[in-house]
Amino acid sequence: MTIEDSRYEAVTSRDARFDGVFFFAVSTTGIYCRPSCPAITPKRRNVSFYRTAAAAQGAGFRACRRCRPDAVPGSAEWNARADVVGRAMRLIGDGIVDREGVAGLAHRLGYSARQVQRQLNAELGAGPIALARAQRGHTARVLLQTTTMQAAEIAFAAGFASVRQFNDTMREIYAATPSELRSARPGRTSRFGPVAQENGAAAGVPLRLAYRGPYASVEVFDYLGSRAIAGIEEIVGGRGSRSYRRTLRLPGGPGIAEVGEQPGAGGWLECRLHLADLRDLTTATQRMRRLFDLDADPCAVAERLGTDPALAPLVAARPGLRAPGAADPHELAVRAVLGRRELGDALVAAYGEPLPEPSGGLTHLFPQAQSLVEASLDALGMPDARRATLRTLTAALAAGPVALDPGADRDETERQLLALPGIGPWTAGYIRMRALGDPDVLLAGDAAVQAGMRRAGADPEDAQQWRPWSSYAMHHFWNTP
Repeated sequence: MTIEDSRYEAVTSRDARFDGVFFFAVSTTGIYCRPSCPAITPKRRNVSFYRTAAAAQGAGFRACRRCRPDAVPGSAEWNARADVVGRAMRLIGDGIVDREGVAGLAHRLGYSARQVQRQLNAELGAGPIALARAQRGHTARVLLQTTTMQAAEIAFAAGFASVRQFNDTMREIYAATPSELRSARPGRTSRFGPVAQENGAAAGVPLRLAYRGPYASVEVFDYLGSRAIAGIEEIVGGRGSRSYRRTLRLPGGPGIAEVGEQPGAGGWLECRLHLADLRDLTTATQRMRRLFDLDADPCAVAERLGTDPALAPLVAARPGLRAPGAADPHELAVRAVLGRRELGDALVAAYGEPLPEPSGGLTHLFPQAQSLVEASLDALGMPDARRATLRTLTAALAAGPVALDPGADRDETERQLLALPGIGPWTAGYIRMRALGDPDVLLAGDAAVQAGMRRAGADPEDAQQWRPWSSYAMHHFWNTP
């Protein structure tokens, strides 16, 4: 059976596990869909397959209005892959092409713009501009259907260079004008209140953050809640219906994100973003997706880990357990060095940047690395050795050589971290797992992991069998009763 035959089988069975992994287009209708589209399955001879929505759009197909293929979770492959294509996809998702252009993307990857273009086109059927354009189209549709902003405002907020470019793109992708898309907006409210009706920036932009299920939201919220730092994070509500709130330092200014614990029936978490600059919508969305590990493939993880006799019952007991990432990689690295949450509370209180206007328990942005290099750090009461390590790390983050952006080379970054005085294997590995979103990290020296392995009866020599999902195995051991 060929790859395309197996993909057609997934389409025939409407298998949602493959949503975002590939897209299929129908030559007789001119539309492209996600594999789980509920429409009548087209004949095989009329179907073609694409790795990305951008490639389908580039081939002249428009997005299906029924299954909305542009709204599916991203492929877990981009988190697992460490090559230039995987790194490029993570950077494009973070909005680098919109902010810095293809030249900026290539510079961060350490390749020429021509090399990046060639590799993306060869493997994905679309270059960086087409991929960023597809992302802009999705952002614009969200704004059209969740705010009452003027079309011109939405065009520039989504990253388009002109209103004409915005109009042409929306007609090409969705076969509808911006006005038609707005009139088709869902009439619903969310647990955070009604959809924004007055001002998108003030009322916030409501989103549904899609994931491929299952999703162990209770464990994720427990994990984040036990580590929440006062002033920049808070958990409100009772277990099972909590909201996680945090501040975000974004290119256009400060932001606040709220995410609900209760999963939606369609496989999504409700989110509301309050942004100083709506052009940060894509970046803020991607950062929350990384924090909540929403692009993971829990079926692939369970299939691999479930073959281990010790892990199999843990996987069955907590389906969809995630490995949370980070909303701010620099922040996560500093927190890894601090260790104790109380030190994080003190750091934010003493050196954090106050919000223009507090929101509930959210009062500050986490301090930037450069400001910590220049700070006395006396308010933390840390031992001299740890203070020296913190200064060394923040200096490396502020001026190089350590880069923690989504497209960083994980192996090289870990080597650079280990070269810093005071940074050991546990800290470097933890930063790699959370700040860089690596799904294949096992902190073998972690006492809690070792205790969990003993309780589960796991053999450390079996660790190679858990790859490339070692981070998820570790979270299962952390959760072992």
